[in-house]
Amino acid sequence: MCISILLPIFNEERYLVECLDSILAQTYPDWELLAVDDQSTDSTPQILQDYQQRDARIRSFRNPQKGVIPALRLALEHSTGALMTRMDADDIMAPAKLELMYKQLVAHGPGHLSTGLVEYFADAQLGQGYARYGEWINKVNREGRQWEEIYRDCPIPAPCWLVYKEDLLRAGAFEPDIKPEDYDLIFRFRRIGLKPLTVPEVLLYWRDHEDRTTRMNEAYDIQKYFRVKLPWFLELDHDPNRELVLWGAGPRGKTFATMLNEAKVKFRWVCDNPKKWGQQIYGVKMEAESKLREFGPMQIIISVASPIDQIAIKALLDELELKAGTDYFWFC
Repeated sequence: MCISILLPIFNEERYLVECLDSILAQTYPDWELLAVDDQSTDSTPQILQDYQQRDARIRSFRNPQKGVIPALRLALEHSTGALMTRMDADDIMAPAKLELMYKQLVAHGPGHLSTGLVEYFADAQLGQGYARYGEWINKVNREGRQWEEIYRDCPIPAPCWLVYKEDLLRAGAFEPDIKPEDYDLIFRFRRIGLKPLTVPEVLLYWRDHEDRTTRMNEAYDIQKYFRVKLPWFLELDHDPNRELVLWGAGPRGKTFATMLNEAKVKFRWVCDNPKKWGQQIYGVKMEAESKLREFGPMQIIISVASPIDQIAIKALLDELELKAGTDYFWFC
């Protein structure tokens, strides 16, 4: 069964050869690579041409419309495989990546998604944020809590999933013009009910470097992630029969409060800062977090990022016997 690898590329001459070599080294041989050059100005087109001549499984295309989403659409349009995955041109596949995900996915059939563990690396020093994210995403995937943790951050690596083509199309593939496109797609996988499966091995070596798209492109800044999270929460998990509570009055909390007001969703707002208690902020009265003990049925959005504060928050939530992913949701 052929696996179609969708690979959008823009100016990746420094890393593209390593990426392509890792694909050629796969232990699973039945794959095709649809590589789309997103109007690169470096030697990317020549590298693709050279590899295409070396191996008939590689096909490259020039993207007539600039952007990663049109590039992914073009790759999908030319794909012939029954199974779909994507890859980033600055990352490296472990040799058994496709084989292990293929075996796992085919054993369970359509309606499932296969992923695996990742290992971040860097040419220089690995950023602490990426290191923490790598530890978090591996923990979530080992424990099978992808959908429970989906609002904290993207729980499935964009270059490390495998699905049936029919499921990708059912989820809307790359039709929405929404960025971060990888995060939005994972929400759509959840919406159609895909069940995540995890290969408990490192399948992807994820490169951090100074020119990484998520560092350089404003379409991937933290505010854009917020703009993806909240609408999906309101569609997938919000229970209008329960009070909605926003926990946290820092910059993140204020962003979510603004968005809830824009969506005309009523909410109560709690924080641990006595100076703010009783104040009207954005038209909502700020209350003490201890007041949660007096609230009725509720759902809580937690916008507090401090790991130390999150420990205290979790203790109170446990005391109230609230359940993650149903009664409360970590948004950072």
